[in-house]
Amino acid sequence: MTFPKNFLWGGATAANQIEGAYDVDGKGLSVTDITTAGSLNEPRYLTYKLNGKLEKTPAVPGAGLPKGAVGTIDPNAYYPNHVAIDFYHRYKEDIKLFAEMGFTTFRISIAWTRIFPKGDEEKPNQAGLDFYRRVFEECKKYGIEPIVTISHYEDPLYLSEKYNDWQDRKMIDFYVKYAKTLFIKYKGLVKYWLTFNEINSALLMLNSFGNDVVDNKAYQHAYQKLHYQFVASARAVKAAHEIDSENIVGNMICGVVDYPLTPDPEDVLATRHVMEQNIYYCGDVQCKGKYPTYSKRLWNEHNVHLDITEQDKKDLAEGKVDIYTFSYYMSNVITKHKVEDKVSGNFSAGAKNPYLKYSEWGWATDPTGLQYYLEVMYDRYDLPMMVVENGLGAIDKIAADGKIYDDYRIDYLRQHIKAMQKAIDDGVDLIGYTTWGCIDLVSAGTGQMSKRYGFIYVDRDDEGNGSLDRIPKESYYWYKKVINSQGKDLD
Repeated sequence: MTFPKNFLWGGATAANQIEGAYDVDGKGLSVTDITTAGSLNEPRYLTYKLNGKLEKTPAVPGAGLPKGAVGTIDPNAYYPNHVAIDFYHRYKEDIKLFAEMGFTTFRISIAWTRIFPKGDEEKPNQAGLDFYRRVFEECKKYGIEPIVTISHYEDPLYLSEKYNDWQDRKMIDFYVKYAKTLFIKYKGLVKYWLTFNEINSALLMLNSFGNDVVDNKAYQHAYQKLHYQFVASARAVKAAHEIDSENIVGNMICGVVDYPLTPDPEDVLATRHVMEQNIYYCGDVQCKGKYPTYSKRLWNEHNVHLDITEQDKKDLAEGKVDIYTFSYYMSNVITKHKVEDKVSGNFSAGAKNPYLKYSEWGWATDPTGLQYYLEVMYDRYDLPMMVVENGLGAIDKIAADGKIYDDYRIDYLRQHIKAMQKAIDDGVDLIGYTTWGCIDLVSAGTGQMSKRYGFIYVDRDDEGNGSLDRIPKESYYWYKKVINSQGKDLD
């Protein structure tokens, strides 16, 4: 078993989790900039004013503000993304470290508000354009191919307030203008693009993680938001191909495998329906260019009525993605039966799988699930695939000798790389792998720095203290060996 000769090896990050410099060089506020720190037991919050009163509500990836709210920075709260790991000023140092590891690709996102600070400006912010050009040129200097996410949980705060989190089709035009600007400005520097990070999170967060009581308004909001994003994505795909025939554009799905807990047919059917809603729905629209037959059942279950035009349908058909990319961390089990042994943690709930081990954040380690997901999705869509997020969040300690021994991370990644090897051997066209958080960054789910994913340790704690110095972990040297051997040497 070997990986393809031109297989892309690297790591993945997001602008809001690494850059910092949240108000530097003309950058506007994004929704992430009003998101506080959290912990395993305490959620992150969006802070805002409603009717002049400072309030907060739990933050969920992909979610926006309550209607009528005005995003506000609370002077008494801590916002870890404001500084993050200061990649904005340290990108040369970090990219050099990635190059020394052997990266052939680096997945990064662009902060929409660096390019269009409010989201609806006539002209882009030149300082923002210049920053990303420097980053991409630095990557190219080392032979690193950028994979760029256009929107990674980073909507402009102004647009989110004005249009109630994608509840107005005007958002489509704002997004497409932003995307076209990137395609034009970075032609020749970037050819791999992802339209929306984990686009299916709008549905996942409704009921996948133990939240069983959600009113129909929430479903209406989520499905309408998704429809406008599907159309925006499709138009962006078409524009990308017109601007540069070399461009390769993918969707990005939060990949979660669901298994029936028991052989009870009710559990099996419930599992299929969960997969249709949470995983297949977004993949089918973006890869096949049309809504699947079961979409009507999903809409009818929650009395959803969408604003869909004939032009929208034409756009979807003409804007199918070129590759299927996804994140994979864990699997879940589905059951209609009452269970005692339940998961509790960061965006995880429901029944525990007795055959799997769980992290302290409640995520099941399931490399076989990655092989399963790859084989099912490749068979379904027949498109080249990339795993663009996969990793283990853990608390890393600096030993007395100054080193960070993260054998648990090496073991996790080794298991998942072996699973990818098996999927490739079974015929899956897998073209790349970027581990999540190749350098320590702010956790999207908890806002912590102590929940670390990286090969590179960043000296910063959950309260914002630390030098921000970079220290390669043992996994850094292990992954370097993996890349150098094209995935053969996993010891």
